[in-house]
Amino acid sequence: MKIEKVVLRKLKMDLKFPFQTSFGTQTNREFIITEVYDGTDVGYGECVVNSNPFYNEETVQTAWHIMKDFLIPFLFQKEEISHPDEVNNLFKQVRRHNMAKSALEGAIWDLYAKKLGKPLAEVIGGTKDKIAVGVSIGIQETKEALVETVGKYLGQGFQKIKIKIKPGKDIEMLQAVRDRFGDIPMMADANSAYTLKDIDLFKQMDSLGLIMFEQPLAHDDIIDHAKLQAAIQTPVCLDESIHSVEDARKAIEQGSCKIINIKIGRVGGITEAINIHNICKENNIPVWCGGMLESGIGRAFNVAITSLDNFTIPGDTAPSARYWEEDIIEPEIEMDADGQIELQKKPGIGYDINQAALERYTVETEVFSK
Repeated sequence: MKIEKVVLRKLKMDLKFPFQTSFGTQTNREFIITEVYDGTDVGYGECVVNSNPFYNEETVQTAWHIMKDFLIPFLFQKEEISHPDEVNNLFKQVRRHNMAKSALEGAIWDLYAKKLGKPLAEVIGGTKDKIAVGVSIGIQETKEALVETVGKYLGQGFQKIKIKIKPGKDIEMLQAVRDRFGDIPMMADANSAYTLKDIDLFKQMDSLGLIMFEQPLAHDDIIDHAKLQAAIQTPVCLDESIHSVEDARKAIEQGSCKIINIKIGRVGGITEAINIHNICKENNIPVWCGGMLESGIGRAFNVAITSLDNFTIPGDTAPSARYWEEDIIEPEIEMDADGQIELQKKPGIGYDINQAALERYTVETEVFSK
């Protein structure tokens, strides 16, 4: 592949409903779509940043800057790319900025798979025809509202219920769901809202029989998480703490978790996501794919990575209609009544781009040529 042109598009799309976490409440998504060209062939990627640096240090503005001033020039300096794995190494001289890296690397993976005439899932070694789907539920104001929301999504067939929690909105909310629905597959996501001072609370929540507590402690920690995991029965899952295969190795060796959430953007792309998947598989650590309120392009990459065999827990890759009135891919991602998404057979990410919708939601564009 000879990369001759890159297009960055800033998009803004309204969510169907406000989504509340311990970071705050979102009503829309600003993000970046990347287009990478080899002649007339094009691959698409998505930069899953937020408008603010609350999940990690990146924002739309910082990602645009890093891609424009560093990563895209690196791509143009390389005469030819024979395999997308080369991009992971090419970008290593830039520290962190993983979501910016992932947006370009993903587009190159899509382009590469299209040139091979194969679905991305097949190219990366996926083994599944369908993937199981869970749903992420934002923090609700009352127990009654949470129970009603959970009931709605169970009725739609979702195979796992993830409930966002924060101090004051935790054990009683989760207990209300258990009391109403019994032994459903359920987990709690804290987004780093707690400290080791809350260890007694987590011991109490052991009785809830949750699949996991996701990232209960600091966003950059593996030491305190190891102390927490040793004190409770419920598996700890690390999210924000894991940015690379080295982070995963250290967390596993420290006993910091029993599960790892792999987000392609957070770890810098498909290549590193595969590396993390593999080391987790070697150590009997199950993984699952978290979500960043992606559009259909980012969601298609999540579907593909989840086809790897150690993704044994339903992820957050809900169908397009969960978040958007209109997505930017065709067909939109759909879930069947059994809570599964069927993998597409088309080359690349498997979905066509709805060009009219892409243009409609684009608020800024910049074109770079070699």
